[in-house]
Amino acid sequence: MPFTSLGLDPALLRQLHTHGYHTPTPIQHEAIPLILAGNDVLATAQTGSGKTAAYCLPLLQNWLAASAGQRPMTLILLPTRELAQQVGDTLQQLASHLSAPKIVVAYGGVSINPQLMALRGGADFVIATPGRLLDLLDNNALTLSGIRTLVLDEADRLLEQGFADELGRILALLPAQHQKLLFSATFAANVQKLAHTLMPAARRISITDSQPDIHQRAIEVDNARRSALLCQLIRQYDWPQLIVFVASKHGAAELAQTLQREDIRAAALHGELAQGRRERVLDNLKSGNLRVIIATDLAARGIDIPTLPAVINFDLPRSPQDYTHRIGRTGRAGESGLAISLIDADSRAHFRLIEKRLQLSIPRERIAGFEPLDQPSPRLLSSDDNGGIKGSRPSKKDKLRAAAAARGES
Repeated sequence: MPFTSLGLDPALLRQLHTHGYHTPTPIQHEAIPLILAGNDVLATAQTGSGKTAAYCLPLLQNWLAASAGQRPMTLILLPTRELAQQVGDTLQQLASHLSAPKIVVAYGGVSINPQLMALRGGADFVIATPGRLLDLLDNNALTLSGIRTLVLDEADRLLEQGFADELGRILALLPAQHQKLLFSATFAANVQKLAHTLMPAARRISITDSQPDIHQRAIEVDNARRSALLCQLIRQYDWPQLIVFVASKHGAAELAQTLQREDIRAAALHGELAQGRRERVLDNLKSGNLRVIIATDLAARGIDIPTLPAVINFDLPRSPQDYTHRIGRTGRAGESGLAISLIDADSRAHFRLIEKRLQLSIPRERIAGFEPLDQPSPRLLSSDDNGGIKGSRPSKKDKLRAAAAARGES
């Protein structure tokens, strides 16, 4: 079904054609009519499924339809500056030949002064991370009383990354009547709770038939030999671009140096890099000056490289949701992708938990010359090895009750 069937303004249809949007993705087909009709919408779909355009298009349509002086103000909240930049770029692209909606992108890690200046006279679209938005509100740079639509994009990450309190402060400042749009790659428990409280009458969209074409592999290797195996894989597959995920900024810097010593063009990307440095790293990857980015989860959020051929989990993610977001960096825009996880002895149980929660079954592989010899540490061998699944072993409350019973307490 073409975009012309969705009731979009001819000016937007021309923009879509110019920028290569030919057929709506499933999330766009489902969400655009509901948003145009004024519904609150709760939508879940995999990364790379077109969620950003799914809300940007109807919001631009509503802006075009309103008369001058009565145009609605939209607030879009995202967990990272990279995502804020990405959404800002998409909006600017789709609006580039329209009658100049004012779009302001605001995030931390850079001087607040240009953002304060940009908000003089107001804005039609404010795209922000929660912390920087509160800074702007504290500086009286804008008021939220005129917000007509609130978008919470990557809602699961907004809640996971410690923004719950900041989000609560922002929601309290919004007008009683406004449209709420919540987009997320996963429908985790925290997202369900927020949706139930914030938008109980929301129309629910769940796109489950648009799974990206990502081949997932799990390679067993000893911890000390992961770097050598990584170098071999990079040379063997000759990927032009690659993201390798690690657990910490220290690990990112150390692994980048290891690859550089092997004449592999690599750089670390983590949350403590200055914004300008982070942007240069991403630009260098996209331009071909870099081949590999070693990234932490926080830094990699929002990286959008449509043709990224592969990602590698050098360290496993902490949660199944993080695994979903990591591998979703590849297999985007209709392309196929590859996701490889390196599994050492101490991470076997954790990877089984990820598989269980995501209903996956990924065969274990061994690479000649890198066959693992290590056994799990004594700490893991002595545990019940259930990966921390709730209910499989006594909770803290259960242990306290048992101790009280042993002491004869009621």
